[in-house]
Amino acid sequence: MDFNDPVRVVTWNLWWRYGPWEARQKAILAVLRELRPDVVGLQEVWDAQGTNLAEWLAGELGMHWTWGASHDPGFWQRRLGDPTVGIGNAILSRWPVAERAVLPLPPGDGDGGRLALYAALDAPGHRVPFFTVHLSSATDASAVRCQQVTALAEFVAEHTGDGPFPPVVTGDFNAWPDSDEIRLFGGYRTAPPVPGQVLIDAWDFAEPGAPSATWDLANPYVAGTFGPSVRIDYVFVVPTGKGGPGHVRGVRRAGDGPVDGVWPTDHAAVVVDLSDGLTS
Repeated sequence: MDFNDPVRVVTWNLWWRYGPWEARQKAILAVLRELRPDVVGLQEVWDAQGTNLAEWLAGELGMHWTWGASHDPGFWQRRLGDPTVGIGNAILSRWPVAERAVLPLPPGDGDGGRLALYAALDAPGHRVPFFTVHLSSATDASAVRCQQVTALAEFVAEHTGDGPFPPVVTGDFNAWPDSDEIRLFGGYRTAPPVPGQVLIDAWDFAEPGAPSATWDLANPYVAGTFGPSVRIDYVFVVPTGKGGPGHVRGVRRAGDGPVDGVWPTDHAAVVVDLSDGLTS
């Protein structure tokens, strides 16, 4: 990796096995292939009949992968009407996965099985502590999500390590940017759950006026649901000086349109370019 090369991070909810999932699978791959990310945090990843979507994507993209299965997938399986399909979070990485851990999150009302996944990634010259999470989705579940982000913040603190690259936290938080749970997790608009731990919403560095909604009524999978269009998917980073490791160099949406007539998922992805700041 060259000093001037960014670390490209993506977070994306893949909408499990809903809708035209086989066609969507190919569209998801096409978007990721074009983005050429270094690390991807994925939510609603399916596992069925000996095939895991993250494993398949990693094979097609030449990446490493790890995943954490939901410990209580019944909520999802009942909605799909298929008790054989698993669900979980996954991480794809250009670099080997040196270690991993899974955190079951405090459950919501009938919405159990949510989790956070951690992986330590062996990037050239240093490790990257990387996390992806999927919080409860009920509109009135802010109190539950506050409990979940508190547990997540403690999980991040336990696995940050002592290397020079700060933690990167990605995921579908199912929460609006001005919500209590987002303010709480960041720890810079209110007291942080872990004293001294501050995590900045990378979208704060976006170009003014850039399209930001990741739950977007323009998406046909979303059009008939509760609105308005809003950003509920995030990449959080530790505040660092310009050019330092983990500093945000750019942020945007992706996967926010059809691929050969097929929308990849019901969420847009968030793409963040971070300074490596370490290697030369």
